[in-house]
Amino acid sequence: MSILPQSLDLSPQAVSPLARMLPGSCLLCADEAGNKLLCTPCQADLPPLPAATCPICSEHTTHGERCGACLQQTPHFAGVTALFRYDFPVDRMIHALKYGHQLALADWFGKQLAHRLAGREFDRIVPLPLHPQRLRERGFNQAMEIARTLGKCLKIPVDRNSLQRTRATAPQAGLLLKARHGNVRGAFEGRSDLADQRILLVDDVLTSGATAGECARVLALHGAASIQVAVVARALKD
Repeated sequence: MSILPQSLDLSPQAVSPLARMLPGSCLLCADEAGNKLLCTPCQADLPPLPAATCPICSEHTTHGERCGACLQQTPHFAGVTALFRYDFPVDRMIHALKYGHQLALADWFGKQLAHRLAGREFDRIVPLPLHPQRLRERGFNQAMEIARTLGKCLKIPVDRNSLQRTRATAPQAGLLLKARHGNVRGAFEGRSDLADQRILLVDDVLTSGATAGECARVLALHGAASIQVAVVARALKD
């Protein structure tokens, strides 16, 4: 079993020299990984979701029943596929992708999602869009990079035009659920006729589901027959 320090540094300054010195080494523990990003023990140690989760949003529930939020207001998406619980070291990996430009992680996440979703039928994959200003600052959209590999593996077209973010929003962190929904309301715009389309909406993390829910609402307004969400990690309340 791998032993990963809570202070694990996946910044480019830390990762790149290590990768140069130890080609074929695991990103997390530096042990031999062959041609893989992670060694088998480290991959096995990544935090899973609980066995019992809400059938719609994948929040932890006692017996796999609907969570309170989904009972109060059913989301416009039908379900969430999440690879991992948003916890160490997955949180560091996602941070390294978004802010450290470790794009190999997007490719790895996309392949893992493709394996999980194999056999499911979708007409198109829609990455959750960034606002143009944020896209210019970051240089890439992590959801698009994950979706690119996912689409290639599943042979499903990736559609980055049908959903656009037209309003920059304040960070969702620290906001209560009602405020989160209000923060993203009207922030997205549909640009295509999606009649009868089965949509897979892709993002890196799902926390409250407010952003994904608003995107799904817009996609449904433009005719989407069904919307499923796929994320790398699901942040849980407990």
